[in-house]
Amino acid sequence: VCTTGLSDFNKDGFIKALTMIHAVESVNKSPVLTELGISLGYQIYDSCSDVTTALRATAEFTGTVSEGGANASNCPLPIKAVIGASYSEVTIAVARHLNLQLIPQISYASTAIILSDKFRFPAFLRTVPSDLYQTQAMVQLLSNNDWTWVGVVTTDGDYGRSALDSFISHATASEICVAFKEILPDSLTSPNMISAIRQAAATIRNQTKVKVVVSFAKPTHMMYLYHELKGWGPGSELSERVWVASDNWSSSKDVLGNIDQLDISHVVGFTFRRGDLASFYSYLMSLSDRPDIEQNNSFLKEFYSLQNGSTGTAAENLKNSTNADQVLSVGMAVSAVAHAVADICSNRSCKTPGTLQPWKVLKALKGSAFEHNGKSYMFDMKGDINLGYDVTLWSAVRGVFHDHGVVAEYHTINDSFSYSSEETKKLLSDLMVRSKCSPACEPGKFKKTAEGQHTCCYECTNCTENHYSNNTDMDSCLSCDTEIEWSLAGSKMCTPKTLEFFSWQDGFAVVLLTLAAVGIILVLLVGALFQRHHQTPVVKAAGGPLSQLILLSLVGSFVSAVFFVGHASSLQCKVRQVLFGLSFTLCVSCILVKSLTILMAFQLNPDLKNVFHRFYQPYVFICFCLAIQVLICTLWLVLASPRERTTVLLTTLLAECDEGSYVAFGMMLGYIAILAIVCFVCAFKGRKLPQKYNEAMFITFGMLLYFISWVIFVPIYVTTSGKYLPAVEMVIILMSNYGILSCHFFPKCYIILLKKEHNTESAFMKNVYEYSSKGIIDSSHVCGSSVSQTVEKCTSYPYSISSPSCFMSFYNEIDFMMLIM
Repeated sequence: VCTTGLSDFNKDGFIKALTMIHAVESVNKSPVLTELGISLGYQIYDSCSDVTTALRATAEFTGTVSEGGANASNCPLPIKAVIGASYSEVTIAVARHLNLQLIPQISYASTAIILSDKFRFPAFLRTVPSDLYQTQAMVQLLSNNDWTWVGVVTTDGDYGRSALDSFISHATASEICVAFKEILPDSLTSPNMISAIRQAAATIRNQTKVKVVVSFAKPTHMMYLYHELKGWGPGSELSERVWVASDNWSSSKDVLGNIDQLDISHVVGFTFRRGDLASFYSYLMSLSDRPDIEQNNSFLKEFYSLQNGSTGTAAENLKNSTNADQVLSVGMAVSAVAHAVADICSNRSCKTPGTLQPWKVLKALKGSAFEHNGKSYMFDMKGDINLGYDVTLWSAVRGVFHDHGVVAEYHTINDSFSYSSEETKKLLSDLMVRSKCSPACEPGKFKKTAEGQHTCCYECTNCTENHYSNNTDMDSCLSCDTEIEWSLAGSKMCTPKTLEFFSWQDGFAVVLLTLAAVGIILVLLVGALFQRHHQTPVVKAAGGPLSQLILLSLVGSFVSAVFFVGHASSLQCKVRQVLFGLSFTLCVSCILVKSLTILMAFQLNPDLKNVFHRFYQPYVFICFCLAIQVLICTLWLVLASPRERTTVLLTTLLAECDEGSYVAFGMMLGYIAILAIVCFVCAFKGRKLPQKYNEAMFITFGMLLYFISWVIFVPIYVTTSGKYLPAVEMVIILMSNYGILSCHFFPKCYIILLKKEHNTESAFMKNVYEYSSKGIIDSSHVCGSSVSQTVEKCTSYPYSISSPSCFMSFYNEIDFMMLIM
């Protein structure tokens, strides 16, 4: 048993030897071998964890070199199988040597991934899983605890390099970053050992953000490292760190030496599965009662001497230092060899020397199952037995060392942990150290990594508009569906876009709808009043039957305004513009007829008037004007019909009408404007007619209000957007309607209701007489040739225009204006 430099006796190695002896003695007593009358023998060599020492021993027991160094191949020793070694570097070297003779080698602790390669190591088997699964388990533990910024300590050997590569591969896949990698010399006698230990300790101290260190080093390496770290004093903050130990040293209590456990805080270790230790403990307690063992085992004598000759104390010491996982692994290895030998010897006699060849044992090991402690096991295609791992925990409570034993089991099949109890699960969950390079990015932010940096070192940046992150530490923000969602910068979620339109509940809409309803009521009341007084001069002067047609068109125009409110449908979009266009065209056409009639009555010469009187048909003219607008609207509906449209805005969805063709829309409004201009020009020429019955003046003002309204409308409509755009046109429609209602009908209603004395033929004729007496109608054609000629005709007589006959002639001209409508 080799010395370590820190103690005079390697207790771990001694216990391994006792474990081997106990396992061989146990199978020799089992029916598997006793029924065949055979037993296993053994030779134990100490490699001292050194490749050269191990190869020298291998050469010796394979008979390739004698003790003096001479060739001894002619005197081979009866070696049928080799069990060991512990460390992968030693095992790999020995395996390459044993491959030459296909001597089966079963390791109880070597976990290097390369050993699963059967092309390079055809004779190697092991009763423990590959490091591929151990590093996978470690990474799963780190991920479960959100430890993403870790350090690694390993050794410069086949095992250390292989474990490091495997760990980094799994860690990278799980977005765990390795802050530093400290590689120690594999050989304990390396001249660089002390400097490497000091460098590793300095790195661990300086990397203050690294709170978790994963170590694949050997127990002695870790003992050296802990001693160096203790020398740094309290400032090293070791009590805040968690150490994740590989199977290489997780079961070694000697690692601590005389260090207070509080200095290194918690150690989470991965060990091989443990078995029942009752039989081995009984064996340890019985060693003092078996003089034959003590006589043949010089190491046992030495150990007893270290215990001051107290065998009871020595046995208890050995019991407390036993690694339960190694007892099971060594026992499985010996049982596997025993069953392989039994399978071969059950068909032939094995007592003759040379009958049992190592390669036959190797074949039997790979091809059949074996039992150990009542359970059946079998090597897989890679020569491994994968039972998973036990997870152990060392901790300190108030400065006292505690070994909590197995707190969880790791299952390689589904890459998961199962806990022994809720209490042990809590023990692991309480290890909430924060081992991150950068703080966690909260929802609403994402990780922004600078070029050349670790992916675990980043800045937390707010998500931009219309992007969000709903979890912590997201690499990028998710995009909102901008068709229906939106978000502010730094949002945790997308907000559904609200559907906006000029709704019925909107206060402005209620006001406009109320005005439209009031307008309809007023139109109906005016229509009823005009119908009741349809034979009076005022109603005749207002157009007679045409006034009812104008009022009807105003009702349609007021109704069209209602269709500008609410969630627009395609039908509603079509109806509102067409209904307004036709209604207002009818209104303006009727007013145009009135304007032309005034012009004909007072300003056309008699010849033209007679011709115009024969061909002039007011209702035909109105229908013709309306037909043109019908044609425009029909072409609009057929070629580019208005339709419902949902416009996607930044934070809302706007339900509006797409007018289809703004050219057609402009033509509809432009046509009405042309009619209105003609009305305005004709009415303006008759503005000086008798005031109380002068329709031209009211038409002029009505059209002027219309022009002002629509001149205002065009720039506002072009520059306005949003849900209140329909309200703009609605306001203009109401202004135009109320303008016509106020200028054309309210003055007449005032006379009918409050100035009844003016609503008589005598009052009308008196007003005309007063107008003529002031010289308004003269030969200069101020009011038109027809009236002028009438005046001239009257003045040619010996009596004046005030004479009854001449005045009646003038009245007939005025009456022509009223009746022709």
